[in-house]
Amino acid sequence: MNNPILDQIQRLRAELAPGDTAPALIAAFAEGTAPLAAVAELAAQQQRIITSDRRSLLLLATRCADRPLGAWFVALAEGESAALRTLPALAAACGLDPGAMAARPPLPGCQAYPAFLAWLGLNSRPPGAAAVALVANFAAWGGYCATIAHALRHRYGFSDEACAFFDFFAQPATELEQQAADALGPDPLDDDTLATALEYGRLLQAYEHLFWDTLAQVHG
Repeated sequence: MNNPILDQIQRLRAELAPGDTAPALIAAFAEGTAPLAAVAELAAQQQRIITSDRRSLLLLATRCADRPLGAWFVALAEGESAALRTLPALAAACGLDPGAMAARPPLPGCQAYPAFLAWLGLNSRPPGAAAVALVANFAAWGGYCATIAHALRHRYGFSDEACAFFDFFAQPATELEQQAADALGPDPLDDDTLATALEYGRLLQAYEHLFWDTLAQVHG
């Protein structure tokens, strides 16, 4: 029998699904028309984003350290650490060494998402609403990463090592959804928590779109 919270997460995921509003840059990658400079900028911005998101997730973990949800946030933070280790190969494939990647200035449109996640780390009420909002958006992000990984291999000639960052996030979010539901269970989430999760999820989705739209303005 499904955990009732899993059903709630899946319904929220469906409500937040981008549908025809997926960022234009994703389609450009699929067609092979996105500039390589956008990939280089993505790598540089993601180094800042992941470093920030890891701390934010650990802060959320401390807020529910005595509950299973705390361990779930820790696992997400460990995943961010793993993803961070794949970035140098991606940057190198774009002609960026670590020094050049670190020297790239933060782009406000790219850094809005981690800024909001940091806000959630401090202010989300309850932390469970932040967990549901995050996991409900993972499927869309994973789909974008799968599209880019395929395009970089088949249209840009990138190696498997260079695509490892996107491969890492391209995995289906099914297991993370189940783990989140188990950590939040066993009782269904109340209406107030679901409404708050939807509010947070819409903001996360908007900031992620802003990330892609900002990268779309980068030209080679």
